Amino acid sequence: IDFDLILEKVNDLNMLAGEGVAEIERMPGGARLRRPAPLPLTLYQNGIVMFDGPFRPYEDPCAQQCLQDIIDGYFPSELQRRYPDGI
Repeated sequence: IDFDLILEKVNDLNMLAGEGVAEIERMPGGARLRRPAPLPLTLYQNGIVMFDGPFRPYEDPCAQQCLQDIIDGYFPSELQRRYPDGI
């Protein structure tokens, strides 16, 4: 696993998603700035964990697909169900 490449691609995707950019959230009587909640991805020597979800070893096809999506410059396809309108 090329951790440097994965971190570089995650940083690229974060920039595309508007990392550090706040959105205006309208509320009764005014508005406030809201930053999107981060999507935690933890890389271990032998696998990954996304959100609070289960540990997935790198040999797991789902983990491989997730990392391949990131390396290819895409948000992981497994997030489409959770974020149908994008991140």
